[in-house]
Amino acid sequence: MLKRLPIIISACCLTSLALAATPQEMLAEFSKASGQKTQPDKGQVFFNTTHGKEWSCSSCHTKQPTLEGQHASTRKVISALAPAANPKRFTDAAKTDKWFRRNCNDVLGRECSAAEKADVLAWLITLKP
Repeated sequence: MLKRLPIIISACCLTSLALAATPQEMLAEFSKASGQKTQPDKGQVFFNTTHGKEWSCSSCHTKQPTLEGQHASTRKVISALAPAANPKRFTDAAKTDKWFRRNCNDVLGRECSAAEKADVLAWLITLKP
């Protein structure tokens, strides 16, 4: 039973995240999963810093994520990341999970922790267009 506990806890967290419909609700879920207080300033630093790989989040999403970005290698246009500039951002839990997983792998070479996601999202929520 103890070996299954992490799987059960993960399933519960993902289930509640799947119900999230606003950036604030997703932030609450990431914060809860991390067990830490969110730090928007830390999220901004994380977003703009490389972490051992070639890219940072801002490599594609720009240092001003209220504006359109461009994929660093394909040059495909990326819609604004900040929810205030793009109301569709962080309203679909499946898409949010998918893109955090992909982008964190590109930037970190691993998935982001719940605390990293919470800090970045907390910062993005503070931005105004």
